Amino acid sequence: MTLYSQLISPPLQPDTQRRTQSTSSQQAILFSLSLLLASFRGTVQHGLPLEIGDTVLFILSPQGIFPCTYVHLKNAHIKNKGQFETVIPTEDSVITEMTSTLRDWGAMWKRLYVKNEGDLFHRLWHVMNEILDLRRQVLVGHLTNDRMKDVKQHITARLDWGNELDWCFTHHLFVHMKSLMSSNLGEELEVFFHIYDGRENRPLSERFFVRLNKNGVPKSPEKTERQCTLFVDLGSSDLRKDVYIVVHIMRIGRMGAGEKKNLCSTQYRRPFGCAVVSIADLLTADSKDDHLLKVYACTTESEWYQIHENIIRKVNSRYNLSGSNTGLAVSLQLLHGDIEQLRREYMVLFTRGVSITKKLGFSDIIMPGEMRNDLYVTLEKGEFEKGGKSVARNVEITVYVLDIEGQVMKSYVAAGSGEPGGDEYHSFVLYHNNSPRWAEQIKLPIPVDMFRGAHVRFEFRHCSTKDKGEKKLFGYSFVHLMQEDGRTLPDGTHELIIHKCEENANLQDSSRYLKLPFSKANLPGNNQAVKGTKESFWITSFLCSTKLTQNGDMLDLLKWRAHPERINDSLSKLKEIDGSEIVKFLQDTLDTLFGILDESSQRYGLKVFDCLVHIINLLQDSKFQHFKPVMDTYIESHFAGALSYRDLIKVLKWYVDRIIDAEHQDHIQQVLKATEYIFKYIIQSRRLFALATGGQSEEEFRCCVHELFMSIRFFLSQENKITSPVTQTQAVFLRTFPAVYGELLKIFTVREVAGFVRETLGSLPATAHAECPLEAVKLHCIAETVESQLYTNPESRCILLPVVLRLLQAHMQEQRDLVMCVRILTSMLSLIRKEDSPVVSEEVDLIVDSLLVVLMRTILEITNRPQPAGTNMRLQFQDITGEFVACLLALLRQMSDKHYQQLLQAFTSKDDLRDFLLQIFTVFRILIRPEMFPKDWTVMRLVTNNVIITTVLYLSDALRKNFLNEKFDYKVWDSYFYLSVIFINQPCLQLESFSPSKRKRVLEKYGDMRVMMGCEIFSMWQNLGEHKLNFIPAMIGPFLEVTLVPQPDLRNVMIPIFHDMMDWEQRRSGNFKQVEAKLIDKLDSLMSEGKGDETYRELFNSILLKKIERETWRESGISLIATVTRLMERLLDYRDCMKLGEVDGKKIGCTVSLLNFYKTELNKEEMYIRYIHKLYELHLKAQNYTEASYTLLLYDELLEWSERPLREFLNYPMQSEWQRKEYLHLTIVQNFDRGKCWENGIILCRELADQYESYYDYRNLSKMRMMEASLYDKIMDQQRLEPEFFRVGFYGKKFPFFLRNKEFVCRGHDYERLEAFQQRMLNEFPHAIAMQHVNQPDQTIYQAEAQYLQIYAVSPIPESQDVLQRDGVPDNIKSFYKVNHIWRFRYDRPFHKGTKDKENEFKSLWVERTTLTLVQSLPGISRWFEVEKRELVEVSPLENAIEVIENKNLQLRTLIAQCQSRQMQNINPLTMCLNGVIDAAVNGGLARYQEAFFVKDYVVNHPEDGEKIGRLRELMFEQAHILEYGLAVHEKFVPQDMRPLHKKLVDQFHVMKSSLGIQEFPAYVRASPVHFTNGSPRSSCRNSVPNIISPDGARVVARRSPLTYPAVNRYSSSSLSSQASNEVSNITGQSESSDEVFNMQPSPSTSSLSSNHSASPNVTSSAPSSARGSPQLQDKHKHSRENSCLSSRERPVSAIYPNPLDPAQRATPHQIGDTTLPRSDPNLSAPDKGKTRLIVLYSSLPPFTPSPTECQSAGLVSNSPVLSGSYSSGISSMSRCSVSEASGTEATTGDHPAHQGPTMPNSVSSGSDELIRRENKTPPPYSVYERSNPRRPVPLPHSLSIPPSLDPPALPPKPHQLRTSSMKLVPASDPRRADGVPHVPRPRPLPRKVSQL
Repeated sequence: MTLYSQLISPPLQPDTQRRTQSTSSQQAILFSLSLLLASFRGTVQHGLPLEIGDTVLFILSPQGIFPCTYVHLKNAHIKNKGQFETVIPTEDSVITEMTSTLRDWGAMWKRLYVKNEGDLFHRLWHVMNEILDLRRQVLVGHLTNDRMKDVKQHITARLDWGNELDWCFTHHLFVHMKSLMSSNLGEELEVFFHIYDGRENRPLSERFFVRLNKNGVPKSPEKTERQCTLFVDLGSSDLRKDVYIVVHIMRIGRMGAGEKKNLCSTQYRRPFGCAVVSIADLLTADSKDDHLLKVYACTTESEWYQIHENIIRKVNSRYNLSGSNTGLAVSLQLLHGDIEQLRREYMVLFTRGVSITKKLGFSDIIMPGEMRNDLYVTLEKGEFEKGGKSVARNVEITVYVLDIEGQVMKSYVAAGSGEPGGDEYHSFVLYHNNSPRWAEQIKLPIPVDMFRGAHVRFEFRHCSTKDKGEKKLFGYSFVHLMQEDGRTLPDGTHELIIHKCEENANLQDSSRYLKLPFSKANLPGNNQAVKGTKESFWITSFLCSTKLTQNGDMLDLLKWRAHPERINDSLSKLKEIDGSEIVKFLQDTLDTLFGILDESSQRYGLKVFDCLVHIINLLQDSKFQHFKPVMDTYIESHFAGALSYRDLIKVLKWYVDRIIDAEHQDHIQQVLKATEYIFKYIIQSRRLFALATGGQSEEEFRCCVHELFMSIRFFLSQENKITSPVTQTQAVFLRTFPAVYGELLKIFTVREVAGFVRETLGSLPATAHAECPLEAVKLHCIAETVESQLYTNPESRCILLPVVLRLLQAHMQEQRDLVMCVRILTSMLSLIRKEDSPVVSEEVDLIVDSLLVVLMRTILEITNRPQPAGTNMRLQFQDITGEFVACLLALLRQMSDKHYQQLLQAFTSKDDLRDFLLQIFTVFRILIRPEMFPKDWTVMRLVTNNVIITTVLYLSDALRKNFLNEKFDYKVWDSYFYLSVIFINQPCLQLESFSPSKRKRVLEKYGDMRVMMGCEIFSMWQNLGEHKLNFIPAMIGPFLEVTLVPQPDLRNVMIPIFHDMMDWEQRRSGNFKQVEAKLIDKLDSLMSEGKGDETYRELFNSILLKKIERETWRESGISLIATVTRLMERLLDYRDCMKLGEVDGKKIGCTVSLLNFYKTELNKEEMYIRYIHKLYELHLKAQNYTEASYTLLLYDELLEWSERPLREFLNYPMQSEWQRKEYLHLTIVQNFDRGKCWENGIILCRELADQYESYYDYRNLSKMRMMEASLYDKIMDQQRLEPEFFRVGFYGKKFPFFLRNKEFVCRGHDYERLEAFQQRMLNEFPHAIAMQHVNQPDQTIYQAEAQYLQIYAVSPIPESQDVLQRDGVPDNIKSFYKVNHIWRFRYDRPFHKGTKDKENEFKSLWVERTTLTLVQSLPGISRWFEVEKRELVEVSPLENAIEVIENKNLQLRTLIAQCQSRQMQNINPLTMCLNGVIDAAVNGGLARYQEAFFVKDYVVNHPEDGEKIGRLRELMFEQAHILEYGLAVHEKFVPQDMRPLHKKLVDQFHVMKSSLGIQEFPAYVRASPVHFTNGSPRSSCRNSVPNIISPDGARVVARRSPLTYPAVNRYSSSSLSSQASNEVSNITGQSESSDEVFNMQPSPSTSSLSSNHSASPNVTSSAPSSARGSPQLQDKHKHSRENSCLSSRERPVSAIYPNPLDPAQRATPHQIGDTTLPRSDPNLSAPDKGKTRLIVLYSSLPPFTPSPTECQSAGLVSNSPVLSGSYSSGISSMSRCSVSEASGTEATTGDHPAHQGPTMPNSVSSGSDELIRRENKTPPPYSVYERSNPRRPVPLPHSLSIPPSLDPPALPPKPHQLRTSSMKLVPASDPRRADGVPHVPRPRPLPRKVSQL
């Protein structure tokens, strides 16, 4: 029922429709159709009982009649509302057609099963399944239009295939007459329907007759049987295009349709119209359709008899429409199945009433007991004389049926079904026609017993059209229904004689005319007068009777005793009699034959035998096969020929003995076809004889049977050619032979019959051609034998089994007729029971010995052959495979220890045993494939596995005994291990996925078969000994997969094998690198599939560590185990992070961790590259285009510009290395462009351009230059946002390994501030707890079973200084270098040390400065990187004050410069800054510093701060001077409305000067370069001689404090101005003088601690305070433009260049060239003091340029890498030319050599440490700046040219900046090395090699 449950019910018909309607509601009705999904008994109140598949129509929503979950609702619409309405689902017509067809086929399918039509049954089943699947696809509605079109075409083809099959099934046509619509009605009508064969021009059915009233509707609407009919018993051959439904319409009224009314009331039947519709139209229509048929009328009334033929042939000239709006409304539907099935399915139809319209003749199948006796008479035509009339007659025929007494038989004349029969019938009248043609059919259903003596009379009358309208008799005809010999009226046309008669009284006595001749054909020769008459009447008769016959030969045979002389002729003519006549009289015929045989066996024995054979074979015909039970009943109950067996055996043997010599085998084959029933008659005859005689002649009978079988065996043993008739005769016998077994068992014993069969089958020739049809028949005979009752008996089975096995083995070895072979094998094995009886054991032994090997070979053959394209064949092969597998499993389950021992001992050689083991292991691997059984066949899979493991345990011993030591065979052992591993990893054995109850049941019945197999693997492994090396490393992966199964016992058993492998590999190679490599490779793939867990990692680690404790190679073993364990950690994290729903950030971070692990620790290039591309895809998905570029660059850097071919890899095709690198370059540039990282893209464009230029590929070179130019344009034209940076700490054991207890710096998204970032992180880690402080957590937090997040903002410390320090570089260029290639970040935390002075908090205000160094620079392959180093220093109050003033001075200089150069659109920023500083100073700003640090107590208590105090004083004077100059500039540009404010500022400035005690600025201050001579900041680049501002022309040398480092502070110095904004810009101002540049940077102040900026509570983010010296002279400007894109590691490390346009950004000071100061300078020698000269400060060591106060701050500096900032002021480039040209000398001015002041040892040490740290840092392989890109020197623009005589020495790049593959490392002695520190190698780097992928 599975197949049927998927079908949607057909449209509801009146007989199956169930309606549910609320009687109280009169609202609009909505229809829906419900399909029942589960049966409901309806036991509740108002319950409606329903069965699966029933359909219910909802008119209104019902309540309480059945559960709503039991049905599936579908929308529907109703056709033909009313009594015969049809409910049709609103769905695709193709679906409706499929549903209807599948339902029809379903009934046919069941019938095929009953009829045992196996082949067609399976074919139809597969096609139905296929159509169901296609129907499902159409219903889902997910197909594209094109795909839907293809599917529907395929469905149509499949439906056509089924419809074209010769089903031999019955069809029925339902017709419902509704109405006739016409404008000229007014008379009653008669409508006749019949089915007409247009090919043979004859009716196929009787007529259906409906009477209509004057309105054109049925006269009796309440009687449905009078308007509905079922044309029954239509065969498949009747459903053709040329078969039609023909409708004739007669009117009942006046002669002329248009005559006026007169006194005549006589009614005539007159032609009205005709309609025709093809049955083929119904095959494609919906299940039930209304049709409006066009009605046509004859142009000439005499053509009425053939109007339907003219319409079919479309002879338009002979008919026309009877009216423009005339139509016949009918409903038509084709139904399928036998009539009883229709009565069940359409119960209401038959209950309400429907007439049955029969077919003319019998149906295709005649059923026994069917009673029918119908005589059909067709009034064809007549020829009449005028009879004295001037015009032709109007002839009407009246038909009567009279009995033997001459009385009219009542109700036996019927015009058709639908109306009851009458006493008479009146034909229609043709106007004025003496040669009328009616072609009117009537039915005479006369009972059989009234046929004899009955006759039919036809009376002819002229119908007058005069007033009286009388009908005047003028003649009659008659015909007898039965002849004197008992034969009925022959079928055919009869020309009847018209006898004159004008008086009705003359016909009262029928005896008077019955003696007259009635047919001209039967007239005697002397009656010429009658023959010569012109008047005649023709009729056609057709008898359909199951009791009467028209055949004289049949009557002669049945009456053989009356005419003995005719016996011979009658027997000879029997074969010519129609089969339907024979089956009518089957019992009488058989009695006649055996009666003749008993009386005259010698004379007629052979002919009787032949007649019997003819009748038996006649019943093989499908039309008569249902009469076989009639013959069986006859044999059992009526047959009485007790002596017949002797003659039958004798004649049968006579035929068999002549088979060899006969030239024509046809008749003999017919005899052998009847063998079954011949034996039935023989056996029954012998039983009757034995019963009558008490068992006499038993030996004689047995002897005859033995002789018969000897003859049979002899003819079967003959070998003949394939085409020989004898071979075909042998095949005929074998087809019928199994049917004889049951009959023989009625007399012979089981063993005797088994002996007959064995000897008969054994006589068949052993060797035969594969293409010989006898082979298939032979196998079919074996199948029938095995399935027979004989084989089920154990006694006979042991006799038959050898011959069956011999024939079966031969076919299976040749792979022939496998379907039949598996059928036989299945039947054999199904009879064997699992028991210890010797008989069963012997049978199993025979089957194993004969079929086990060939059975396995067959399974291998089937599973390895390519699958056919067709669905049917593919399913068939799958079925065969499943059946063979089931047979193999059944056989193995029956095998015991004894059978296994005998099987293994039967192999005479090791090779045979080896082949057997390999074969059975291979078959077992096939059996456990997932596709072998349906997904839900869990029990079958468990049974299979139980059989496999049982068999494997038996075979393991054979493996150990025969294939170890010197007989070791690797292939067998490998196959064994391979099978075991696959067995354990089967999904169906993973009990963890089962429900607890299911797992319990499995364990109770089978145990955990994985553990059993694992123990067997371990045992077998231990037996291998030194042969284990053969499986290292091959079996590492499979065994690893086994250990990953989450079964603790299995893991404990299998993990120690890895220790064994390590040990043996150590013995062989001295290491176990192969084990390590294989473990690592397989771990990745297996864990990515979801295998393994944290428990496994711990178990793997603990078991192996314990195992290797006493090994000599313990250390290397521990290292391997640790490596694998760490890899597992990362792989588990990776798998968890890649789960659906995880955020992209976590996925990316985990992938980066794993990628770095593969490179740095494992050196696995292929895995490394694979994860590069996985990371790349993640970045693209997250739209991290810059990070995606850096990621893909990792792969790009593994490739070289060579023509080496590369294999296909990932999504890359096979191509050269050059092509792949080019593609990668272009892709990376595209992503850099999308990520607005255009500077990096430019470098790659240049590299590509160089390649194109070297190949003279100018076309691509041009494109690349244009691309490069477009990137420059984007840099200048498009805006870029500077991201925020955040430090994130992940603390607690609940974080993944790659995050646990680590801190990272993350690059935020655009517009993302601290609050948004915190929220994002908490969303990514919803279970995390946010820490509310910035202090480092303690161990409690580290070890907590929780997740803690610590987040605060940090400030970047840029590495690239040259661009930032360069004059006139646009801000949108500088902004890139502020936030890209950043290694270090910092944050400041102000605090008070000691007692806080409430009057002046600056006395105790310290700053705790933390600097974080990352493992990689940002941005990179991730948005966050781990912190590698953390440095903490404390900044004293004095140093903090110096920073604050320096930063403010820098801000003032920047604003003044912008205002002077007219870069500032609005002067308000300068106004606000001046006001904030001056007003704060007046109100005590600078005075607070004076009070704090210039008092005597502080100077005495802090003698080491003398230099710093002097520096603070200088900065305060410098600020006053800047303010004075700023006011002058402000006055020039201030608007008129702000003049009062300006005046106020000037007044306050004078007050400020007085408070500072400044009357006149010192010389070094007066020389301050705040005056720009031409207002252009770029002019400083072109002026080689500085402008002298002060009168004495003194030059100023900038004295750098250790605190003048780049500081990025987002807070204003409110200590200087109480009215300043909370956020102050970091702006660089540039002097017009080329050697005087002022540097300022803001620094945190006290009030900045409470700022509401985007920082976490208690966290202050400020700029770094380290500033690096930058060359003032030529080398600073010697770069070409290409150097503006260099990375931080290849660029001069200098101070930060602030953004002069964005007041929210960071600021960095320039190196200032200043005049000598009139104060003590520890960095100048005594003779130099006081002299005027230019000092160019360079350091040959990495520390910053020493300041005058450096000696005093040594203690602080030595502990602060920030303060000691190890930076060089040299220039490095990607260009080799730039590196080689860098000078190592120091430049001097005038006569004085440059003097380098002494530096503190602590500072030097700090700088050296910083350099070494840099050198030891593993260089990130993904920096775009690590590329070696030799470039031709590019001349500098004139505006950037600097005299070469002033070149300062350039320091070489740091060692970690150089790629070993492209640049040579600089030795320690190289003058370009500033420190001489030798290069320290990186820890375990990935060797640079060209990728093979």
